[in-house]
Amino acid sequence: MSEAASTHPLARRRFGVLPFLLVGVALLLVSLSFAVSVGAVPVPLGTVWGILLNNISPGLIEQTWSQGREAIVWEIRFPRAILAMMVGAGLAMVGASLQAVTRNPLADPHLLGISSGGAFGAILALLHTGLFIGLLTVPLLAFLGALGATTIVLGVSRFADAMSADRLVLAGVAVSFIIMACANVLIFLGDPKATHVVVFWMLGSLGLAQWGQLIYPLVVLLVSAAWLLSRSTELNAMTVGDETASTLGIPVARFRLAVFVAGALITGVMVAFSGIIGFVGLMVPHVARMRVGGDYRRVLPASAFLGAIFLLWADITARTIMAPEDMPIGIVTGLVGGVFFVWLLSRRQA
Repeated sequence: MSEAASTHPLARRRFGVLPFLLVGVALLLVSLSFAVSVGAVPVPLGTVWGILLNNISPGLIEQTWSQGREAIVWEIRFPRAILAMMVGAGLAMVGASLQAVTRNPLADPHLLGISSGGAFGAILALLHTGLFIGLLTVPLLAFLGALGATTIVLGVSRFADAMSADRLVLAGVAVSFIIMACANVLIFLGDPKATHVVVFWMLGSLGLAQWGQLIYPLVVLLVSAAWLLSRSTELNAMTVGDETASTLGIPVARFRLAVFVAGALITGVMVAFSGIIGFVGLMVPHVARMRVGGDYRRVLPASAFLGAIFLLWADITARTIMAPEDMPIGIVTGLVGGVFFVWLLSRRQA
């Protein structure tokens, strides 16, 4: 290997990937422990992991804690923390993938209207259709809403002859406003007794997490994330340009549509369980690329780790800043994301 190749910035980053992931796992475990430990009723870390091990293998550890404390940790905080990790990881991977296929660093599921479509479908299920197929109703309609919003954005872009990366984001913002207006109409026409819960959920909330429902976002995340990781080479090619990707044999239009559908699936299901949480998909991929370089074989897993960690700490902030009341987590991510958005714009102009 030549001296120039060995000193290339991307080469240096590549050697740092394994340590970065090991540190990421350690930070994720620390963040998870802290998220379950803090709250209106503080629980020592030793008790947190004792309760976890005792529920995984009953009788393994002598129980020295009260039943009430175990209920708080196992029934409320652990499901909430795990949902936060899944939502953060999913939205971050979607944002990274959309930024590749649109070649726009400002693309994310929130700005492209996908989150708004998912919210519309979930609100339709919660306030109007009812759970006609059980617990799957909300995730299913949220996915269909997200997929419908994606279709509308692509259709508007084609109709306006605005398929460039920048104009695609503008089309997404416009469609997002329209869909959210329709969602507000659904809220206005819904049962007044239920609308305050829906409004709080729309601002982002993880408080309704339950063990029995976590299987749905988990399966969707694992399947979709595996598919995205298997397409890392194509995503790398898309970042260079459509012409280059075409010369490599990639069906550009079909692949871009497939990524949008996968993004709609992840976003729709996550929105169904957490409400609208913005800017995670915008911020996290940029931080990941700063740490591991631009290769999507590393960007996607790094984004998943960082997204999970970020949303855990956002949820910790939301639960403690106004304790014992819960602040909607979307407010926290919106404040952080807005500052990051401004910084990113100034960095691009520099």
